[in-house]
Parts: sequence; structure tokens; C-alpha cells
Amino acid sequence: MTVSLDSPQILAGQQHRLRVRRLLQRMAAFVGKMARNPLTAVGGGIITLLVVVAVFAPWIAPYHPLIQDLEHALNAPSAAHWFGTDEFGRDIFSRLVWGSRITLWIVLLVSVTVGPLGLLLGVTAGYFGGKVDAVLMRITDIFISFPSLVLALAFVAALGPGLEHVVIAITLTAWPPIARLARAETLSLRQADFISVVRLQGASPVRILCRHIVPLCLPSVIIRITMNMAGIILTAAGLGFLGLGAQPPEPEWGAMISSGRTYMMECWWVVTVPGLAILINSLAFNFLGDGLRDILDPRSE
Repeated sequence: MTVSLDSPQILAGQQHRLRVRRLLQRMAAFVGKMARNPLTAVGGGIITLLVVVAVFAPWIAPYHPLIQDLEHALNAPSAAHWFGTDEFGRDIFSRLVWGSRITLWIVLLVSVTVGPLGLLLGVTAGYFGGKVDAVLMRITDIFISFPSLVLALAFVAALGPGLEHVVIAITLTAWPPIARLARAETLSLRQADFISVVRLQGASPVRILCRHIVPLCLPSVIIRITMNMAGIILTAAGLGFLGLGAQPPEPEWGAMISSGRTYMMECWWVVTVPGLAILINSLAFNFLGDGLRDILDPRSE
């Protein structure tokens, strides 16, 4: 039995391979554009390293992050303990490595929550306008009128300390800028000629939003979320420093600074190392956001 070269199975396989090849080419072009910007390449490299460290933390950390060794408390950086030890003799490098998981977990949960929420509210307000726009934007203005850290403190104080409550609090304070951005994009798109044509063809508002407006708003929203990740790290660290985030003995970077501030004059490494980790990763997300803006936003060209 012979198979024709024009059989549906062969044609489907060829089309699938062509789509995969095109996807790989687009990914290679995207990575190449990012690599042309030195700061973006540095930011992407640091974030990639952070992800690798978080995934392989059990194999990278030389010591358990929670086991105490009071005989070696507050040891200076050495070959045995690269970043020294804290007041309970715990290896700071190991706690830093395991703490990267907590930081990434908070960033990912907030990002995947705040993005769809802000996008949904923003495009709804921008497309329908009128009373819907007025109500949603007044709610947004109420949230924006408070400093994000102060509002997050209020929410965590009401909900109680803990990582889950930190994620909820940061999400409730981070969605308004994304909603306003999505609304502005929608206002510029809803009167476009192609949207009018789709509307005249009988498309429902839900279809217009999901199939035409939301995809066009996504690049701007992704850029904003990426740049917000630095603020998420700083807010989470601030809440941890105040004792409202991860609870002892969890190796959260802000909590590590809080517990070591008593010894910072004599033992600088206890607060300097986690502080540098927060600083470097915050800068990395800012660099990556700038690079994504240059690549995804055609108006920047």
C-alpha cells in the first residue's frame, strides 16, 4: 500500500513542522534583539540565574537553611560559609538560595493574578465607557490614591501575616496601574476602522474584546507587569522586614534583614548579603522591562 505525497497526514505533518520552525525562528529573533541591549542581556541573565538557583536549590545550597549551629554563630565569610552565618549559626548562602524560591513564588503568583485582573477591568471600562467606565475608574482612583506599601500594610494587617496574605495584599495594590494602562489602550482602539468593521459584521462585545482588543493590549500589559516585578520584590521584602510576610524561620530575604539588623554594625554580612540580593534582582527586572518595551512596543522604534 502506497501513501500519496499529497495525503492529509503528510500535509498535516509538513504544516506542523513549518509552524514549529517559524516559532523557533521568532524566538531566536526575539532573543537576538534582547541580546543587542547590554543592560537587557544582563537583566535577563540575572533572572535566568535566579530561576535556576530556585529550581535547583536543594543541590546548590551546601547546608540546610533551617538547622541551627550556635557554635558557629555570626561567623564571617569564609571557605566553609561563603557569605558567613547568622545569629543562629545558619549558613547565609544556603538561606539566600532557598529564599529565592519564596521571592519567585511571590512574584509569579502576583503577576499571574494582577495581569488578568487589571487587563479585564481596564478593557471593560475603556470599551463600554459611560457609567461602567466611571464606576471602575473611581474604584481604581481610590486604590491609586494610597501608597502601595501603606495599602499593602493595611491589607496584611487585616488579613494577618503569612505569604498567602502577602500575595493577596500586593495583588490588591498592583492592579490599578495595569487597569489604567489597558483602559488607555482600549480607548485608542475602540474607534479604529477595523473594530468598526467587526462590529458591523455582528460581532458581540465579548468577541471584540477577546479576539481583537485584548491581544493588542497584551504587549503593553506584559511590559508593565515585568517592570512591576521589581516593586513586587521590594514590597514583599518590606512586609517581610516588618514581620508581616514569611514568618521565622523561613529564609525570606526581607525577614533575614530584619533579624540581622541588631548585629549589622559588628557583622555587616548578615544584612548586606540579602540586601544586595534584593537590589540586584530588582534592577534585573527593571532592565528586562526596558528591553521588552523596546522590542514589543512599536512606538519606541
